[in-house]
Amino acid sequence: MLVVSVVVVNGNVDQALRNVKKKMQKEGVFREMKLGRHYEKPSVKKKRKQEESERRMRKLKKKMDDESC
Repeated sequence: MLVVSVVVVNGNVDQALRNVKKKMQKEGVFREMKLGRHYEKPSVKKKRKQEESERRMRKLKKKMDDESC
């Protein structure tokens, strides 16, 4: 289980809520909740994970190419 905590400064709860949402988005909590709503067949899950991996690799390669120029 993931524990996300933020500090409320000067009673500014709205800012703290935005910070919590930002941290949860970065950790992928919302995406996991969305994926958990329905059953995902193992073959579909494997394909989705493979596509996500390929997408991450393309993004990393593009980033490395941009830095080398």
